[in-house]
Amino acid sequence: MNQPARSALIAGNSAGQTGGTGSLAERLPAVRGRLTAAAALDGSTWFRVGGPAEVLFKPADLDDLSAFLAGCPADVPVTVIGVASNLLVRDGGVPGVVIRLGPAFGQVQVMDGAIETGTAALDLTVSRVACDAGLAGLEFLSGIPGTIGGSLRMNAGAYGCEIKDALVSAVAIDRQGRRHAVSADALALHYRHCDAPADWIFTSAVLAGSAGDRDAIARRMAEIQAARADSQPVRARTGGSTFANPPGAKAWELIDRAGCRGLSRGGAQVSEKHCNFLINRGDATAADLEMLGEEVRQRVLAATGITLEWEIRRIGVAKQEAGS
Repeated sequence: MNQPARSALIAGNSAGQTGGTGSLAERLPAVRGRLTAAAALDGSTWFRVGGPAEVLFKPADLDDLSAFLAGCPADVPVTVIGVASNLLVRDGGVPGVVIRLGPAFGQVQVMDGAIETGTAALDLTVSRVACDAGLAGLEFLSGIPGTIGGSLRMNAGAYGCEIKDALVSAVAIDRQGRRHAVSADALALHYRHCDAPADWIFTSAVLAGSAGDRDAIARRMAEIQAARADSQPVRARTGGSTFANPPGAKAWELIDRAGCRGLSRGGAQVSEKHCNFLINRGDATAADLEMLGEEVRQRVLAATGITLEWEIRRIGVAKQEAGS
């Protein structure tokens, strides 16, 4: 086994630092994974915008993650990201440490009529493994463009089902590096929300399925994929559903009623195909996208009296705040 080393950290300059990359690096514990200073995040997000992480940490495995969190100074901000499909990174970057789980957290296996999966696994991958095993009930995951970890944190759902409908149990690590094994009930999952402490990092989960016909499961997955392609701007630089549906209403209908379909700001635009999606037309900044979203919220409130809540997660600092 490789010994923990600080040499994996690559020095650099970044915006939004908490006292400078070098000083932060010196305060972080040694790891077996990879620490990268001033790590670009824009190329990893679906929007293709945003500033760098002050330090990006990719743990080698569960023990490496646990040890890092246990040794990381309490005043250092820690942010976890997945494949950034429903994430907006602000232009000034993300202060502190950004953690991104890698292949060691992406294993998926079938066990006793259920799926045991690492939280870095794509939702689509899990649904495909379930299909191959003849397990029904997880087809909806093929319509969610993210990872299991992100889906747990926001109780993601699509096409009539949510993670809470399939979740049996999960394992998480807290900010002190302690492990927690919890049942689905303990997480109190409800619409786009999970009651787990904000500092928990989900590392694995067990999802239940039921015996089904592989061909029928595959057909349902194909239907979901086709419906998504027909109704959503899947080939655009987007970030998934922008706003959560208010009780008894659909966000896209409210946005359309407020005259926001096609509305633009800088390089950002409200999708004309599905107006609960913001898109980067090629030269948008994170500020363009966020300010456009806020304008949509204001217009919807004025037109309908309903306040839309962001479903997209926004992290980091605005560019003018960097270094302040």
